[in-house]
Amino acid sequence: MKLADPDVIERLQGKFPSVKAAEAVDQPTVVVGRDELIAVAEHLKSVEGYAMFNDVLVVDWFPTRPRFEVVYQVFHPEKIARFRFKSYVGENETIPSMVGVWAGANWTEREAFDLFGVVFEGHPNLTRIYLPDDWEGHPLRKDYPTGGNRID
Repeated sequence: MKLADPDVIERLQGKFPSVKAAEAVDQPTVVVGRDELIAVAEHLKSVEGYAMFNDVLVVDWFPTRPRFEVVYQVFHPEKIARFRFKSYVGENETIPSMVGVWAGANWTEREAFDLFGVVFEGHPNLTRIYLPDDWEGHPLRKDYPTGGNRID
């Protein structure tokens, strides 16, 4: 039995007309402007029931502008339904932190910051999580240098 929430996009667009449905094969997906991210997230959690934050992912579309696609995955435990919403941010721009809505976003936002350099505005401790503090650059960016000294 496949449980899902197929009407969530229509309900969301009724509340936030600027939200755009995105093509996806596995779960309902929308694109949200950065200025509406927190409002949409709070609505998803408190009204729609997507109480569990699963992940935040970053796609580097270099050299396209805006460069980064920030993808959020949330889950509705009663409906056993997943939902994806995403937004775009430029290299020198910030995107709101979801930690105030879902505390579980804390470490995944730090990971995205560490590896891609995406700055989450309002994050309580936006510091590197994998790499040393003195590391230069963000290794999952497409323009990160891949050469270097060989270590045997």
